[in-house]
Amino acid sequence: MRCMAALALCGLASSAAAVQLVAPQAVTDDRGRTVQLPGNPQRIVSLLPSLTESVCALQLCDRLVGVDRYSNWPESVRKLPVLGGGIDPNIEAVVAMKPDVVLLSRAARVADRLEALGLKVVVVEVNSQRGVHKALARLARLLGVPEAEAEKVWREINAGVDAAAQSVPAAAKNARVYFEVNRGPYAAGPQSFIGETLTRLGVRNVVPAELGPFPRLSPEFLLRANPDVIMLGDRSMQVAQTYPGWEQLAAVRKQRVCIFPQQESDIIVRPGPRMAEAARLMARCLTDKLGKQAEGGK
Repeated sequence: MRCMAALALCGLASSAAAVQLVAPQAVTDDRGRTVQLPGNPQRIVSLLPSLTESVCALQLCDRLVGVDRYSNWPESVRKLPVLGGGIDPNIEAVVAMKPDVVLLSRAARVADRLEALGLKVVVVEVNSQRGVHKALARLARLLGVPEAEAEKVWREINAGVDAAAQSVPAAAKNARVYFEVNRGPYAAGPQSFIGETLTRLGVRNVVPAELGPFPRLSPEFLLRANPDVIMLGDRSMQVAQTYPGWEQLAAVRKQRVCIFPQQESDIIVRPGPRMAEAARLMARCLTDKLGKQAEGGK
């Protein structure tokens, strides 16, 4: 199987020996601060699942010495010390790992404190597919991975999303889709990386772009939008069934609701190396709920 078909089966968690490292370069993080590592890092702490997966995609999984509580893929990272959440990391535990660099999101709000304790910190915010491409290139420069390796990973992701789009049947094209990211309800808008994938799959997002990437909506919004297909995780489904008018929604009446188990939800909601797999999961939903029904009803 080719790498773009399943990154997990292509040595994503390979050791650094599989890639010839070069001298790290200075990078400007998403706070606008320039960070330069004195040498190839031997100890990396990642406090965001998508960054953890990106480090592994760049074949530096064996340099990780600690992660946040939600980093659970590839399998090897589950054996690492858990240093708290991405937003509320245990600062003492992070410092105890003696990392050469700490990777985290802006939401963590602990970057300045970690820097005051003498640690190198890089803030990486990823909200779009373009952002994933940019983050891979930035991490490669920071960690001393040849940029060609980052480009290779990106090409495989991009090709995988294109392949998923080609698998969507014509009957599903232009379908109106609602994707709930989390209970709230929080939805994926067109500007989010999930919304961008839906667009590439050839369907329409019922969430208006002006509401932002991940807006919190009222349950009544869903009733008014009345999408053709609903996608959500199994945890969200437990609450969604209580939304007013849920049973009257066309997608519910026609059994066009895709409920992703937690493992699949993790893949879809993380902007990183597994975006191609996420696209395949969403394409499978569209095929199951619209393609096959169309074949049987026309």
